[in-house]
Amino acid sequence: MQTIEEILRTKKIKVTPQRMAVYTILKESKEHPNVEMIYQKLKPNYPAMSLATVYKTVDVLKTVGLVQELNVGEGGLRYDGWTDPHSHTYCEKCNKVGDIENIPQDFVQNEKLFQKVKAETGLEVSTAQLYFYGICADCRAQMN
Repeated sequence: MQTIEEILRTKKIKVTPQRMAVYTILKESKEHPNVEMIYQKLKPNYPAMSLATVYKTVDVLKTVGLVQELNVGEGGLRYDGWTDPHSHTYCEKCNKVGDIENIPQDFVQNEKLFQKVKAETGLEVSTAQLYFYGICADCRAQMN
Protein backbone atom coordinates (compact mmCIF):
# COMPACT_ATOMS: atom_id res chain seq x y z
CA MET A 1 0.00 0.00 0.00
CA GLN A 2 1.31 3.43 -0.94
CA THR A 3 1.96 6.09 1.67
CA ILE A 4 0.40 9.54 1.38
CA GLU A 5 3.79 10.90 0.36
CA GLU A 6 4.07 8.37 -2.48
CA ILE A 7 0.53 9.05 -3.64
CA LEU A 8 1.13 12.82 -3.73
CA ARG A 9 4.50 12.46 -5.49
CA THR A 10 3.00 10.08 -8.06
CA LYS A 11 0.40 12.77 -8.83
CA LYS A 12 3.20 15.40 -9.04
CA ILE A 13 1.91 17.18 -5.94
CA LYS A 14 4.41 18.66 -3.53
CA VAL A 15 4.52 17.06 -0.09
CA THR A 16 4.38 19.83 2.52
CA PRO A 17 4.11 19.80 6.32
CA GLN A 18 0.76 21.59 6.01
CA ARG A 19 -0.66 18.95 3.67
CA MET A 20 0.56 16.21 5.94
CA ALA A 21 -0.97 17.94 8.98
CA VAL A 22 -4.37 18.37 7.30
CA TYR A 23 -4.34 14.75 6.18
CA THR A 24 -3.40 13.55 9.68
CA ILE A 25 -6.32 15.47 11.19
CA LEU A 26 -8.73 13.91 8.71
CA LYS A 27 -7.33 10.41 8.98
CA GLU A 28 -7.38 10.40 12.78
CA SER A 29 -10.67 12.26 13.28
CA LYS A 30 -14.02 10.54 13.73
CA GLU A 31 -15.92 13.84 13.82
CA HIS A 32 -15.87 14.53 10.06
CA PRO A 33 -14.66 18.12 10.39
CA ASN A 34 -15.35 20.99 8.03
CA VAL A 35 -12.51 23.24 6.84
CA GLU A 36 -12.98 25.72 9.68
CA MET A 37 -12.75 22.94 12.27
CA ILE A 38 -9.54 21.62 10.66
CA TYR A 39 -8.11 25.14 10.59
CA GLN A 40 -8.87 25.69 14.29
CA LYS A 41 -7.18 22.41 15.23
CA LEU A 42 -4.05 23.27 13.24
CA LYS A 43 -3.81 26.93 14.24
CA PRO A 44 -1.85 26.37 17.50
CA ASN A 45 0.88 24.35 15.75
CA TYR A 46 0.77 26.20 12.41
CA PRO A 47 0.02 29.85 13.26
CA ALA A 48 1.11 31.04 9.80
CA MET A 49 -1.23 28.66 7.97
CA SER A 50 -4.20 30.41 6.39
CA LEU A 51 -7.75 29.20 6.05
CA ALA A 52 -7.25 29.37 2.27
CA THR A 53 -4.36 26.89 2.58
CA VAL A 54 -6.61 24.45 4.42
CA TYR A 55 -9.31 24.82 1.73
CA LYS A 56 -6.76 24.19 -1.04
CA THR A 57 -5.20 21.26 0.79
CA VAL A 58 -8.54 19.56 1.42
CA ASP A 59 -9.39 20.01 -2.25
CA VAL A 60 -6.07 18.43 -3.31
CA LEU A 61 -6.56 15.50 -0.92
CA LYS A 62 -10.10 14.99 -2.23
CA THR A 63 -8.94 15.14 -5.85
CA VAL A 64 -6.31 12.42 -5.33
CA GLY A 65 -8.79 10.24 -3.42
CA LEU A 66 -7.24 10.47 0.06
CA VAL A 67 -10.36 11.97 1.66
CA GLN A 68 -14.03 12.02 0.81
CA GLU A 69 -16.32 15.02 0.85
CA LEU A 70 -19.63 14.78 2.69
CA ASN A 71 -22.64 17.01 2.19
CA VAL A 72 -25.05 16.33 5.03
CA GLY A 73 -27.15 19.37 4.17
CA GLU A 74 -26.04 21.76 6.90
CA GLY A 75 -24.89 24.39 4.40
CA GLY A 76 -21.25 23.35 4.30
CA LEU A 77 -19.08 20.38 3.51
CA ARG A 78 -17.50 17.88 5.88
CA TYR A 79 -14.51 15.64 5.19
CA ASP A 80 -13.71 12.05 6.01
CA GLY A 81 -10.30 10.39 5.95
CA TRP A 82 -11.93 6.97 5.67
CA THR A 83 -12.44 6.63 1.92
CA ASP A 84 -13.89 3.12 1.74
CA PRO A 85 -17.60 3.27 0.88
CA HIS A 86 -19.65 3.55 4.07
CA SER A 87 -22.75 5.30 5.36
CA HIS A 88 -23.08 8.21 7.77
CA THR A 89 -25.39 9.52 10.48
CA TYR A 90 -26.18 13.17 11.12
CA CYS A 91 -27.63 14.53 14.36
CA GLU A 92 -30.07 17.33 13.58
CA LYS A 93 -29.57 18.83 17.04
CA CYS A 94 -25.78 18.89 17.63
CA ASN A 95 -24.68 18.47 13.97
CA LYS A 96 -22.47 15.49 14.81
CA VAL A 97 -21.61 13.28 11.83
CA GLY A 98 -20.82 9.61 12.48
CA ASP A 99 -19.83 6.51 10.55
CA ILE A 100 -21.90 3.38 10.11
CA GLU A 101 -19.63 0.45 9.44
CA ASN A 102 -21.95 -2.55 9.34
CA ILE A 103 -24.41 -1.79 6.56
CA PRO A 104 -23.66 -4.26 3.75
CA GLN A 105 -22.20 -2.41 0.78
CA ASP A 106 -24.52 -4.22 -1.62
CA PHE A 107 -27.31 -2.35 0.18
CA VAL A 108 -25.70 1.03 -0.54
CA GLN A 109 -23.97 0.18 -3.84
CA ASN A 110 -27.01 -1.70 -5.14
CA GLU A 111 -26.85 -2.48 -8.87
CA LYS A 112 -30.65 -2.94 -9.13
CA LEU A 113 -31.18 0.46 -7.56
CA PHE A 114 -28.59 2.01 -9.89
CA GLN A 115 -30.40 0.52 -12.90
CA LYS A 116 -33.74 1.90 -11.62
CA VAL A 117 -32.20 5.37 -11.28
CA LYS A 118 -30.76 5.08 -14.79
CA ALA A 119 -34.10 3.96 -16.23
CA GLU A 120 -35.94 6.89 -14.63
CA THR A 121 -33.37 9.65 -15.05
CA GLY A 122 -30.77 8.52 -17.59
CA LEU A 123 -28.06 8.94 -14.95
CA GLU A 124 -25.30 6.33 -15.10
CA VAL A 125 -24.67 5.95 -11.36
CA SER A 126 -21.05 5.41 -10.35
CA THR A 127 -21.50 5.42 -6.58
CA ALA A 128 -24.03 6.29 -3.90
CA GLN A 129 -23.82 7.79 -0.43
CA LEU A 130 -26.34 6.94 2.26
CA TYR A 131 -27.07 9.37 5.12
CA PHE A 132 -29.32 8.78 8.13
CA TYR A 133 -30.76 11.86 9.88
CA GLY A 134 -32.17 12.11 13.38
CA ILE A 135 -31.30 12.93 17.00
CA CYS A 136 -28.26 11.16 18.51
CA ALA A 137 -28.34 9.29 21.83
CA ASP A 138 -26.39 12.06 23.65
CA CYS A 139 -28.85 14.75 22.56
CA ARG A 140 -31.85 12.57 23.41
CA ALA A 141 -30.40 11.98 26.90
CA GLN A 142 -30.00 15.74 27.43
CA MET A 143 -33.61 16.29 26.38
CA ASN A 144 -34.95 14.04 29.16
